[in-house]
Amino acid sequence: MKPPFAIFALCAFCATAATAETFSSDVWADNWFELRIDGTQVAQDSVPITTERSFNAESFTFEAERPFVVGVVAKDFKENDTGLEYIGTGRQQMGDGGLILQIRDAAGKTVAASSAEWACEVIHTAPLDKSCEASTNPVAGEGVCTFDTMDEPADWDTASFDTSNWPQADVYTAREVSPKDGYDAISWDPKAELIWGPDLEQSNTVLCRITVN
Repeated sequence: MKPPFAIFALCAFCATAATAETFSSDVWADNWFELRIDGTQVAQDSVPITTERSFNAESFTFEAERPFVVGVVAKDFKENDTGLEYIGTGRQQMGDGGLILQIRDAAGKTVAASSAEWACEVIHTAPLDKSCEASTNPVAGEGVCTFDTMDEPADWDTASFDTSNWPQADVYTAREVSPKDGYDAISWDPKAELIWGPDLEQSNTVLCRITVN
């Protein structure tokens, strides 16, 4: 006969496992994203950020227990810390970003959708002076091509992290972001909005999170 504490531990484990749910998610990003649940990666854009015009959407499933934290790393393509793309060509520009995301439970109910309710912190901003875009010799950190960058805060995508000083996500219209390709392949919930940092052109790497209860 097993000791009572062993039976209790086994039952507690079974109860915890039984609360896990399967969720489905759709994400479109310009240009790249990584999605984490409680600090663990569950999906990543299948097209490398270095791919020109990587505007695909991704659909996937994951398992989680509520409540859980959704953390998204979103990046716009840039050649270097100037924040520019197509450097030295007639198309030299800052480029722009954008992210839209939705998560549904097994019954098809939307439990999370990108909106102003999300908290988003920008960890790479460039160029700080937009006149860098017209520079004939843009060099990161020099002249008008300065930038601001920082590492991802430790545990920012977990429940223990305090985001009270993080700004809310900025919401943009489809006209402002001009989403392409895979965006139209997804049936987006009306609550799902295009979000990013405070500037579509200068905010190059954005960390966004929300808690799903």
